[in-house]
Order: sequence, then structure tokens, then C-alpha cells
Amino acid sequence: MARLVGSIVRQNIVEILYFMKKGYGYEIHKIYLEIFPKISQRLVYYHLKKGLATNEFKIFDIKKEKGSYSWGEIVEKTYYCLGNKASPKVDSRIKEYFDSIKSP
Repeated sequence: MARLVGSIVRQNIVEILYFMKKGYGYEIHKIYLEIFPKISQRLVYYHLKKGLATNEFKIFDIKKEKGSYSWGEIVEKTYYCLGNKASPKVDSRIKEYFDSIKSP
């Protein structure tokens, strides 16, 4: 019996990026936790990397930002967007979340 190609977690990230247009790992993880059961930040990064290989995601931009972090003054943020193979289904839970943060 063969293993399924897709992943529920990765599909949820596809749905989130559909509404965000672009986002970096930590930001995607925070939104994921607002909507779905708890997963680790490491799992989000795993699926972002896996999604790059399957063309569900692509790198939109890589930015270095200054700030006061425990590890230093600069952070490198990799921004992701949807790739050619992404197929968002427009999950109503995610749409409601983004609608609620847009409304005052």
C-alpha cells in the first residue's frame, strides 16, 4: 500500500497563504495555531520546505531585518507564496479568520 502524497498540515498552510498572499514561517505558524490544533513550529518549516520541492510553495523574498533578538541584531526572514502546484480549496474556517481580522 502506497503512502498518500499530500498532507493535511501542508494543505492548511496552502489555505493560509492563499489569504495572506505571502508570509514567513513564524507568522504562518501563529495563524495556524489560531485556527487548527496545535503543531510545532518545526513541522510548519518542514512542510514549507517539502512544499518547495513539490512546487506548492515558492520563495517570494528573503529579507534581513534589524531588531533586538536573543541571538543578535539581525534576523533573516524567508517569505513564501503559493507555487504552481498549490490547489487552495478556500477553507471556510480560514476565510472567517481573515475576515474577522480585517473587520474592525
